[in-house]
Amino acid sequence: MTTPVTARLADGVSQLSAADWDACAGTANPFVGHAFLTALEESGSVGGRSGWQPLPIVIDAADGTPAAIAPAYAKSHSQGEYVFDHAWADAWERAGGRYYPKLQIAAPFSPVPGPRLLLRDAHLAPALIGAIEAVTDRSELSSAHATFVTPGQVPLFEAAGWLIRQGTQFHWRNQGYAGFDDFLAVLSSRKRKAIRKERAAAVEGLTIRHVTGPAITAADWAAFWTFYQDTGARKWGQPYLTRPFFLRIGETMADRILLILAERDGKAIAGALNVIGDDTLYGRYWGTTEEVPFLHFELCYYQAIDAAIARGLTTVEAGAQGEHKLARGYSPVPTWSAHYIPDKGFRRAIADFLVREREAVAADRDYLEGLTPFKRGG
Repeated sequence: MTTPVTARLADGVSQLSAADWDACAGTANPFVGHAFLTALEESGSVGGRSGWQPLPIVIDAADGTPAAIAPAYAKSHSQGEYVFDHAWADAWERAGGRYYPKLQIAAPFSPVPGPRLLLRDAHLAPALIGAIEAVTDRSELSSAHATFVTPGQVPLFEAAGWLIRQGTQFHWRNQGYAGFDDFLAVLSSRKRKAIRKERAAAVEGLTIRHVTGPAITAADWAAFWTFYQDTGARKWGQPYLTRPFFLRIGETMADRILLILAERDGKAIAGALNVIGDDTLYGRYWGTTEEVPFLHFELCYYQAIDAAIARGLTTVEAGAQGEHKLARGYSPVPTWSAHYIPDKGFRRAIADFLVREREAVAADRDYLEGLTPFKRGG
């Protein structure tokens, strides 16, 4: 006989202790860690009028401690997700339905593949997915979406009947390189020369500084906030994250933060923020107050490679989209999301769309693979 499982909704990540949360989330991926997610809440980046209402779904063990958690959010829009469903929302609402609110299982504002079922007890995965579905159904929400699901968890959602969607990102893989020159050696001669030329032009007259942990000063954070505001305003109209968010992660997870700053005459003119995982360097935000050719590539891609090699990390994930990363040695890799659509007619329409989209995405990825700068065999 199957033992009944009871799930509950918590009123935010901060309502659970860091020890209990991280016992389920683990340490490999900081974006589902207690420190990152509570920083979003405490800074007002989620909650309030942000359109991201934190509602973690929790299954407790017999001793009352969490054994399985889904980092869930009630969403009143589709901003900050990087898996675009605006056309789905438009189609559903033109048919007379109400797409929002929906349920999002995600690390907000972070197109970073990772676990979306946080499991201290792996046997509870089906029950946790069932709890997500129950919340969606009982709240009469249009749908639930688990975005940027780590590949190992995709079969769990697929077995539950969720629709699976593919996307593409560009990641750099460390093949045991001792230094940047070792990486360049595996590229074609033309690409190798182009990268060296870009790097030299980008840093001319500048000093590049890597800072992490307690070495990150209040002045560094102030400079980076200026950079982030500039990029956010140009990309999204207004930045997703508040200034207190950066101050908070500087207090609670500074050892996981790597700031790469470009300085001219001792003043920072550009910066890139990276998050350090157990085996991956995650490039997240960047900005500049001075337009310098190739500086974006230098800070966000080449310096990230330098840092990953120095730390013995296996991967650099440099964020969503960006085919320009191909020429810089980043390769196309698949990403995955899972979607629960209760309405049968709507589900059928989306399923048909996803079949066609998946074929196009796979063909595009094959094409992009042929554009990578690595030497060809034979």
